[in-house]
Amino acid sequence: MEEMNETQGQNGTVKKFEMNLDSLLDISVEISVEIGRTKLTIGELLALSKGSIIELNKIAGESVDIYVNEKLLGKGEIVLVNERLGVRVMEILTPKERVQELG
Repeated sequence: MEEMNETQGQNGTVKKFEMNLDSLLDISVEISVEIGRTKLTIGELLALSKGSIIELNKIAGESVDIYVNEKLLGKGEIVLVNERLGVRVMEILTPKERVQELG
């Protein structure tokens, strides 16, 4: 997946450079999954103890949001795989939707 791009230098000459996308494949990104949100007062937060239940803004079975480097990538569903939780990707935002999320 190599792509040739051209840029114009200060003296008007055209410079060519190659962009090798393979070099990007080793870059780490942070993936997070948000199962819901809520707002609490500081008093409510301080009153939490082991076993407390925090009500979230989503209902059980509703899709979860998948973020890459804190930017929304898509939607998924929680699954159990070998006694571990995972996320099955169900929908990925289009490039246009991803750009709109940035603004």
